Amino acid sequence: MPEPRLEERVARLEGRVQDFGDRFDAIDRRFDAVDARFATVDARFDAVDRRFDAVDARFAAMDRRFDAVDRRLAGLELTVDRHFRWLVGGQVTVLITVVGTLVTALFLR
Repeated sequence: MPEPRLEERVARLEGRVQDFGDRFDAIDRRFDAVDARFATVDARFDAVDRRFDAVDARFAAMDRRFDAVDRRLAGLELTVDRHFRWLVGGQVTVLITVVGTLVTALFLR
């Protein structure tokens, strides 16, 4: 078989190069589609991050409220303790007075 001429060989190579170019274009389109999907996924992750930030802010607000409630309860606890001491002191005083009166009444008879 005779060897193909130079023009035929160049034409065949140009056809193959064109096929490679078409394949590269198809690969580029696929990458563009993948990039578009990743952009969508990134947008969704950004939305999820914003939601988490909002939840974190709500938890921080709740923590501040609980801290305020804890301070109020601590103050209330101090007040209750002080009133309890006064109440027990008064009861002990009444008990001593009643026992003293009974002892005095017993010995003065």
